[in-house]
Amino acid sequence: MPADLAVIGLGHLGLPLAQAAVAAGIETVGYDTGPATDSSLTAAEIRRMSAAGFRVATDPAELGRVRTAVICAPTPLGADRALDLSAVGDAARALAARLRPHTTVILESAAYPGVTEDYLRPLLESGSRLRAGRDFHLAYSPSRLDPGNRSHGIANTPKVIGGLTPACTESAAAFYARLTDKVVRARGLREAETVQLLETNYRHVNIALVNEMAVLCHDLGVDLWDVIRCAETKPYGFQAFRPGPGVGGHGVPLDPGYLAVPTRTPGHPLRMVGLAQEVNNRMPQYVIQRCATLLNEHGKSARGARILLLGVTYKPDLADQEGSPAREIASRLLDLGALISYHDPYVTGWRVRDQPVPRADSLYEAAANADLTILLQHHRTYDLQGLAVKAQLLLDTRGATPVGTAHRL
Repeated sequence: MPADLAVIGLGHLGLPLAQAAVAAGIETVGYDTGPATDSSLTAAEIRRMSAAGFRVATDPAELGRVRTAVICAPTPLGADRALDLSAVGDAARALAARLRPHTTVILESAAYPGVTEDYLRPLLESGSRLRAGRDFHLAYSPSRLDPGNRSHGIANTPKVIGGLTPACTESAAAFYARLTDKVVRARGLREAETVQLLETNYRHVNIALVNEMAVLCHDLGVDLWDVIRCAETKPYGFQAFRPGPGVGGHGVPLDPGYLAVPTRTPGHPLRMVGLAQEVNNRMPQYVIQRCATLLNEHGKSARGARILLLGVTYKPDLADQEGSPAREIASRLLDLGALISYHDPYVTGWRVRDQPVPRADSLYEAAANADLTILLQHHRTYDLQGLAVKAQLLLDTRGATPVGTAHRL
């Protein structure tokens, strides 16, 4: 049966979009060449979507029966620091072979400025023999999903749209107006893509600032968490960010010096973004240094120390481990000869260097037996006050424990 919408890529972007579309009464089909998994949706939520008519297509021919197709394929950062667009390319080729006139095609995957027009458009046109802007609509909309955020979802978060032509923009805007309270029209494709660039880099640059402040304040004997508490009372010109052991998530900082299309590369990279990346990448090693110092101060060595890691996901109250600093921290602890274990209510099995890490069944008992417990992620289920009493030595990298009950980053 035909559907109004095809969501191509059923990961952390695609499934929540499909969920919102189904809730809005839009006939939706999902298509993915890989497994349809997303840690932010529960099995019960997916069952409710299916009961409301959502279905996963196994036949790509179904992509030719929809009015709107949104590509939500993953674009991870490759070893060369450029986005890996291979999944977007696969999605485009699958869609192009079935693309019909008057279809609206929207890219939501993280992308550099120029990807929609210079990479996606040729694939769609060559595979379909249709012309974007004339035979079908083409647009870009940066995803603003914040997994686990209970206050802001698709419905009440403004949606930015930029099309190849004004008609493309309006067609995409008409679709998103069915899902969200407010649609914001960008001047064009590149402007919409650069919104994603600015928002992601803004987060990483500001996290880098407070991470550097965390190191400075520790050296000065200043309580940074109290500084932030006071500073965020300023009603203008300040937004509070908080330090941590590293920066995870699917939104990676992007430097235009690594654009996918070399002829479009600007002459000057964003040096601030590169510096922020360096600062944030140093945080796991800083955590290791603090661990070694704390153990030393208590007459223990990192070699042979029993260290318990609490929370190995990149964000609280989610199972998503994308970009979490926990794996690098665990790896560095192993290099020092430490004996590591972990606890996370959302992760039942965890591997580092392809080896399973022992999972603590009893949190309090594990903390009492560990020489050092490190809070890497603050899940709501953790009773931090009780944990601080049980733990021999506790390093809090999130500033979540009561003042004076643990060593803070």
